[in-house]
Amino acid sequence: MNVFDLIITDKEVVSLEDVFLNKYNHQNIKQLIKEHQYVDELTKYGLPVNNKILLQGHSGCGKTKTAKAIAHSLGKPILILNLSNIVSSRIGETSQNLKQIFDKAAREKAVLFLDEFDQIGKERGNDDKDVGEMRRLVNTIIQLIDYYPANALLIAATNHAEIIDQALLRRFQLRINFEMPNAEVLDKYYDKILRPFPAEMQNFERQYNISFAEAKDYSYTKIKSLLIDKFEQLDKLDQLEKLEKSVE
Repeated sequence: MNVFDLIITDKEVVSLEDVFLNKYNHQNIKQLIKEHQYVDELTKYGLPVNNKILLQGHSGCGKTKTAKAIAHSLGKPILILNLSNIVSSRIGETSQNLKQIFDKAAREKAVLFLDEFDQIGKERGNDDKDVGEMRRLVNTIIQLIDYYPANALLIAATNHAEIIDQALLRRFQLRINFEMPNAEVLDKYYDKILRPFPAEMQNFERQYNISFAEAKDYSYTKIKSLLIDKFEQLDKLDQLEKLEKSVE
């Protein structure tokens, strides 16, 4: 398999307004975007621009959408790589695959988004051979991160930051935590995703203490159920009209 086949093609356009972030996270993301918009001017003052970001926290709370929004805001292409798909039983092969993808992102001045980052940095078993091989992989990743150019962005995402190697974590200049949305934020999210549907279909009981992804799945399931009920009623009326015409 060509290593670049492991890059996920996703043409979804996401703006920053489409991402539901708390005030602190929103400020950090806006600052990051502005730094890259004025990278040349900041560099003249000898100021480094943050370009290695870790998005950590609960699944389904907007990490992938945030990465897409950052890329869209900067007009950069985004290369999405799910690390669970690239980790090979042959550690050397995994290292080489990652190097090729890092090189491609650097050439294109792209946003490289590494999902499930803990797949390459999580704590391993006690087997000496396994530990040694994974240590070499971690060292490779550290070198790739250290030499990643300032005019490209590296964004990693994980649901389990606590199991990632500390040497890897220290490479990220900015770490943004994604928490489960509160009821107020979820209501705004429900209002947004339900807006295109008829008003009479938006009044179902809402669920809380869930992620954005879960809220979306729940809402769409409810809407589909209500629409199917409507379709069935229309079918029954249509059949009744046909029956009445046949009797006449």
